[in-house]
Amino acid sequence: MNSFKDKKDKFLARFSNDIGIDLGTANTLVYVRGKGIVVNEPSVVAVNQKTGQVVAVGKAAKDMLGRTPTHIIAVRPLVDGVISDFEVTEEMLSYLMKRAGEFMPKKLLGPRVVVGVPSGVTNVEVRAVRDATKNAGAREVYIIEQPMAGAIGIRLPVHEPVGSMIIDIGGGTTDLAVISLGGIVRSKNLKIAGDRLNNDIISYIRNEFKILIGETTAEQVKIAVGVVMPGEPLETTIRGRDLITGLPREVIITDSDIREAIAQSIDIIVESAKEVLETTPPEILADIMKRGLHLVGGGAMIKGLDALLFETLNIPVTVAEDPLTAIARGAGIILEDLDSYRNVLIESDDDLSSNI
Repeated sequence: MNSFKDKKDKFLARFSNDIGIDLGTANTLVYVRGKGIVVNEPSVVAVNQKTGQVVAVGKAAKDMLGRTPTHIIAVRPLVDGVISDFEVTEEMLSYLMKRAGEFMPKKLLGPRVVVGVPSGVTNVEVRAVRDATKNAGAREVYIIEQPMAGAIGIRLPVHEPVGSMIIDIGGGTTDLAVISLGGIVRSKNLKIAGDRLNNDIISYIRNEFKILIGETTAEQVKIAVGVVMPGEPLETTIRGRDLITGLPREVIITDSDIREAIAQSIDIIVESAKEVLETTPPEILADIMKRGLHLVGGGAMIKGLDALLFETLNIPVTVAEDPLTAIARGAGIILEDLDSYRNVLIESDDDLSSNI
């Protein structure tokens, strides 16, 4: 039965393309087999409420955040790594797959797609991702947990009897996972990641400076002066609305302000890493002590986070090269050799029914 299925898959593969998607709360990346990462767009969709039509997707829609008239809303269809608006997610995936199609030869059938989702997602959430991807035009959909895809993307030996630890700090979720022999041994999923840090910065600036700023400004401040360990002083200027006068105002924000703003959320991430290590089997823990802990995702680029983790956990910490694209690269590696990586994919209802 399986050999027939393998032959059928190989035959159909000639008539379709392969796509890897890192479906993130903040950004969605698309990998095309043989071409690499061809699309990297914010996970934002602008919708005209009068007509129900999609006005813009990705960067064009993100530029509209906080700047739209009342009848146009810019929405994020994924919240905390989970689909919150099914139809809008479908529209976004359809748009991104069409964009990827510009880089691929025309084929008769829809593409095979590998999609990365946060660890610990429920069956309902997996089904939602699968259905949205199929409705967007995919022929076959394979789901993989993002920390596993990230580990594969940075070439960790996931199939070997060697323990590796990875922390994926995205926009909506932070995934901490210990991996060995093609499986996740210990994991923890937090709803504390890039978006929460942005909200921390907005709240801090509102409380301390009595100025209201938007999400985009908070993100820019985090990138410019977000440092979690004291060091060389940094500062940046921000503009927002004075809550007392209601008029525009400009203030200078320093790295110590941002450190204070995000301290609580960063502490939770560090404490969670400690908790995962405390429950990890001793043999695997010995491997992690020798091989170190790996950071991927946009949050891995927060300055000083690796040093803070090293100081707290006493384990070497490596920030992956190009951490933003690690999961999409992992999806691409899986597509290159799907048979070898079948055991790391989340088994789906479709897979189960085909085995009966």
